Amino acid sequence: MKTALKLELAEARHMIAAALDKAREIGVLETICIADDGGYPIAMDRMDGARITGPQIAWNKAFTAAGHKRSTHLFTTPPNGPALPGNEAFGIQLSFEGRFAAFVGGFPIVVDGAVIGGIGLSGGNGEQDTKCGLAALAALAALLAPLGHTVLAEADIKK
Repeated sequence: MKTALKLELAEARHMIAAALDKAREIGVLETICIADDGGYPIAMDRMDGARITGPQIAWNKAFTAAGHKRSTHLFTTPPNGPALPGNEAFGIQLSFEGRFAAFVGGFPIVVDGAVIGGIGLSGGNGEQDTKCGLAALAALAALLAPLGHTVLAEADIKK
C-alpha cells in the first residue's frame, strides 16, 4: 500500500493566481487548467478576452502532462522527440480521442518526486505559456516548502 499526495482546490487556485499574475505582467491572455493525477480538471480560469478554444486546449495539455508524466513539448523536441515523424510515438496526438497534446504548454506537477497532477496553459506563444506555467509551479513550491515538500519547477520535466 502506498500513501499518495493529492492536489486540492486551494493549491490549484494558488497556482492559477500565480500564472494569471505572470500573464498580466507579460501581456498575454491565458487560459490555465490544473488537473489531478488522472488528468481531470480541479480548477480552470480563462482571462477576459482569451480565446474560446483555450479551455479545451489547456485541459488537453494538463491531461497529457499528468497522464504521461512529462512536459508536453518534449514529445516534439528535435531530434529525439518521440512524436516526431519517424520516431516511435509518431501519431500519439491522435490518442484519447485527440485529447493528447504534443506541443508546448503542459507540465506535470511533481511533488516529492511523484506526479500528482498537470498544468496546461493556452493563449500565448510557447515561451509565454512556459513562463506562466513556471510561475505556477514556483508558487506551489513556495507554498509547500514550509511543509517540507519539494516541487519540481522547471520546463523540461520527464518522470
